[in-house]
Amino acid sequence: MFSQSVPTTSAKTKKSKLTGHVLTSNNQPIAGATVLIKETETSIMTNSKGMFLTTLEDGTYTIIISYIGFKNSERQITISDATSLDFTMEANSHELDQVVVKGSKAIDVRSTQMSINRLSMEEIKKIPVVMGEADPLKSILTLPGVTNSGELSSGFNVRGGANDQNLILLDGAPVYGDSHMFGLFSVFNADIVNSLDLYKGGIPSKFGGRVSSVLDVNQQTGDFEKYHVNGGIGLISSRLLVQGPIKKDKGSFILAGRASYGHLFLKLDKNNNVIRFYDLNSKLNYRLGTNNTLTFSGYLGNDILDFKKEFVTTFGNTMGNLSWKHTFSDNLNTNLSAFYSEYKFDFGVPTESYTWENNVKTYGLKYNWNQTVSEKLKLNYGFEGIYYNFNPGTIQPTDSESQINYKQLDKKYAFESSIYLDLEHQITEKLNLRYGLRYSMFYRLGAEKINTYENGQAVVYNPLYNIYQEGNPTGSIQYKSGEIINTFKNFEPRAALSYTLDKNTAVKISYNRMAQYIHMLSNSQLALPMNIWTPSGPFTKPQLLDQFTTGYFKNFSDGDYSFETELFYKKNKNRIDYIDGAGILGNNNIEQVILNGKARSYGAEFFFRKNTGRFTGWVSYTLSRAEQKTPGRTAEEPGIAEGNWYLSGHDKLHNLSVVSSYNLSSKWSLNTNFSFQSGRPTTYANGYYEFAGLKVSNYTLRNQNRLPLYHHLDLAATYTPKPDKTKGWQSYWVFSIYNLYNRHNAASMTFSSNDDTGINETKKLSIYGLVPGVSYNFKF
Repeated sequence: MFSQSVPTTSAKTKKSKLTGHVLTSNNQPIAGATVLIKETETSIMTNSKGMFLTTLEDGTYTIIISYIGFKNSERQITISDATSLDFTMEANSHELDQVVVKGSKAIDVRSTQMSINRLSMEEIKKIPVVMGEADPLKSILTLPGVTNSGELSSGFNVRGGANDQNLILLDGAPVYGDSHMFGLFSVFNADIVNSLDLYKGGIPSKFGGRVSSVLDVNQQTGDFEKYHVNGGIGLISSRLLVQGPIKKDKGSFILAGRASYGHLFLKLDKNNNVIRFYDLNSKLNYRLGTNNTLTFSGYLGNDILDFKKEFVTTFGNTMGNLSWKHTFSDNLNTNLSAFYSEYKFDFGVPTESYTWENNVKTYGLKYNWNQTVSEKLKLNYGFEGIYYNFNPGTIQPTDSESQINYKQLDKKYAFESSIYLDLEHQITEKLNLRYGLRYSMFYRLGAEKINTYENGQAVVYNPLYNIYQEGNPTGSIQYKSGEIINTFKNFEPRAALSYTLDKNTAVKISYNRMAQYIHMLSNSQLALPMNIWTPSGPFTKPQLLDQFTTGYFKNFSDGDYSFETELFYKKNKNRIDYIDGAGILGNNNIEQVILNGKARSYGAEFFFRKNTGRFTGWVSYTLSRAEQKTPGRTAEEPGIAEGNWYLSGHDKLHNLSVVSSYNLSSKWSLNTNFSFQSGRPTTYANGYYEFAGLKVSNYTLRNQNRLPLYHHLDLAATYTPKPDKTKGWQSYWVFSIYNLYNRHNAASMTFSSNDDTGINETKKLSIYGLVPGVSYNFKF
């Protein structure tokens, strides 16, 4: 009886582990590829390194791998023990793009990750933009919940958040400036971008330091076997990329550069002003055996704006990141990296004979571990440390005739550290959880002299004039170099849940708390990216955000169509606000013009995609509200906007994008982009008063008005002369028209008196009308 109750060894079904890497023909990992096991009718997705892991009963299986822009790869395999295989995918012959940004078009309903947007390079290169050059950053503006401040503006806003609340990473290192030429181009060269992920909510624990979003951009890895060259020539800029082996199968390099020359056309009209930019990207890889890889990534970019009679400015980023990736086993790998990142902005006024220099430098160390405990449990954990050096301004005369004296504003120093743990847990076949915790610490450091104020208030309220004014220091405290001025510590829990209703449908919810310890100071509507950063300290508290999101996700017709909708609510503590008339530039006591308030945003996002066929594209729509509130500190104080909620400068009630692509033939494709947004909140004059014989405008409460509706239609046609050519010289043309019906969208409104008549008048500033573009692109 006993022997019958216990199953024999031969009756047990043996299972083995299958590990795979999905790569392009030049050894680029493909993240987000779909791996289908035909016999079991199950599918899994590759991770950011192109890897997948599953457990199967011993036997013979047919593996089918699919990914947009590549031919399906099918292979029959036999498993009897733990097996590791590489799968190489071949690009479609009519695609010129070298690589595809990670992400499948169909929704991964099983994944707990929500509020994330991914676009393939194929899609990015088809979205019409000004001057016809593909732009990864501009492409995300077509997605739900993402807007910018209008034309001729840098940065982007996510779910009502400010520009400085976005963490932008390039190969893991932070980037503080994201655009060239007043926002006309982004700093990301599409030729070298390998992956671009925008996290809007449900943000994993490995990310921190900002409260609105994370834009995680990674550069390509150079080819280890062959040399390649590709590039493009446009109307005002050109680009070139070179890649190949340093030592075959051991080391590789990739270099990409861009430069503009539009200012040369100005000289034809006897205009000596200069508006130009350049940037250089690089990535070097070297394999130290099968389990170790050293990687260096670099970026250098600058803009030069020289308006001879008005101002001269240069600004840009410098970034370097050295990383060591080590694989302990198929279940455990690590990435140790050290980085340096700097953003600088120099501004000079020749007629006044002075310059103003500002920069922020960061030095960082990260160590990340990825561990697969089982097929149902995966861990991601590690630590991060960042040292900040802020120079808010060095003002110096340029000649002996200048009326400006040398002045060095107080430099500021800080150190931020964090540890984190993230768990991905499959509870049942239908229920998946991801939960984790990040613990962050921030130290404001000397050397610095900190002012003291009566009642600890650097901003005081004047009831006689009903205004806020700068407080008068009562003394100061001198802190030595490295001495701790303030300490802030925060727990940042994260959680996400996905419940699969069927193989094509899921509902998801997520929550994340995030802390932000550095703040960008800007109360100007100028297009110039005067990104003056300051750390949290005695008068500026860290921003804390709580975000709640829920959504419904569905694929139709085997992934040919997909639909997703999300509801979100964000509340933000300690959002800085400015008193009326606040001066930022050259202010050594910035605490005298800012108050601590709060912000909130909420809304609904809808995203529908057609993923396959000759006609593809998507429609995204967001209905949302973004508000800010800075109440009075006492019952007598009115606060900002009388202490009530008021629209933030990033509020866009309606945001609609329609993107489409139609393959007319193997040689021609037609692409369109229609954008419609509510006008940006602003403050209009509602009258005027006379003072000393002058008419002075009187304004409403803050942001009670809006600019006119913003909309434009863009068109692009791509022509590939020889679509079937796969070797030698390959090329295609892009012809584009930005703002097809010549809409003059308002960038700003100004109110003044006419010099001749004395009558008050309103002037609208518009940047772009209809803008044609053409670019020639090639590779060999």
